[in-house]
Amino acid sequence: MAPLTRGFGGRFWALVLATFLGFLGIGTVLPMLAPHVRYALHGTDQDVGFVVGVFSFVALAGRLIAGPLADRRGRKIAFLTGLLCCGLAGAAYLAPLGIAGAYLGRVLQGFGEACLYTGCAAWAVEVGGVENSGRSLNYLSSGIWGGISMGPVVGQWLGSFERAAAMQLTAAAIAFVVVTRIREDYTPHEHAHTGGWLPAGILAPGLATGFVNVHYPVVAGFLVLHLESRGHSGPAAFSAYALMVLLSRFFLGGLPDRIRPSITYYAGLAFMAAGLVWVAAPSGRVPAIAAAAILGFGFSFPWGAVASVVLRRAHPSQHGRAVGILSAFYDLFVGISSFVAGGVAHSFGYRAAFLMAAGAIVVAAVIGRWVFSDQADRVSADPEPVCVSAH
Repeated sequence: MAPLTRGFGGRFWALVLATFLGFLGIGTVLPMLAPHVRYALHGTDQDVGFVVGVFSFVALAGRLIAGPLADRRGRKIAFLTGLLCCGLAGAAYLAPLGIAGAYLGRVLQGFGEACLYTGCAAWAVEVGGVENSGRSLNYLSSGIWGGISMGPVVGQWLGSFERAAAMQLTAAAIAFVVVTRIREDYTPHEHAHTGGWLPAGILAPGLATGFVNVHYPVVAGFLVLHLESRGHSGPAAFSAYALMVLLSRFFLGGLPDRIRPSITYYAGLAFMAAGLVWVAAPSGRVPAIAAAAILGFGFSFPWGAVASVVLRRAHPSQHGRAVGILSAFYDLFVGISSFVAGGVAHSFGYRAAFLMAAGAIVVAAVIGRWVFSDQADRVSADPEPVCVSAH
């Protein structure tokens, strides 16, 4: 493997910029997709559900392809493949294919997002240095959240689905050009892992990541509805949640690299649990917004803590697969918990759905015992750590 020029210099921030542009295009289209399918394409409510939902299943499968692609062919190839698919998704939305164009666009977008994130995350960690992996991933997440947050605003400003789709195509094309100009030092390792599809020691971190993210479909689906009775504070609370995630990951993302990752992990879980229970409890408008902000603040830390431990312990030839599998656990748990949360909310009310998410945080805390063992939780001084043994 060629030596890396490590640090947060121009190459690193170019990767963050390209990631931001990729997710800006995705975010621009998403809020306008359902009305487009329902009214412009004369689809049914079932069509809307299928078109929106197919993304998660394709993204989940795509993670299992994107990781080996990034490890065997290079991070740049995976990143460019993702951006190409996102650009083609915008073209599919614009093509006169009817409802089939919407399905095709979502399939391409799901696979593109899987390759985009896996490639850029593995690449960013290596450019920034694996010893700074927590900071690198959180800076990258700031670009993702920034793109997703700004996307709907841009889409509404553009005023039509067709213009939003064109924006996705344009943003992906610009990002593609940016990435082609970034030098890649990575070459596939001569002893690259060729064993089973699940990297050693990834199960506990994957489960921890999954249970931490059970809360996300609850917040995305029911926060606004749950807070309607509190002065319609739902939109403001969701904005506070998203803004706190963005700011905390940008300014505090390096904490897992400076102190034991387990400290930031469990501190984040404590804030998340407090925020979820507070949101569920009856309170006024201002306390509800504050609770959502606390939840977002806590959510800023577990991913960086878990991923930094996994990447420090994994061989560089497995970084892409490790990131892909961790992200696949996210997709799996978010998809399953979306259905479970809907059933719980329907049967027991919105408050119960938030308490369910708080229970998942408790499970994540228990699983953390296996993620942050004494061996796993040390900061390695070796720039190319050996593979982790299974727990």
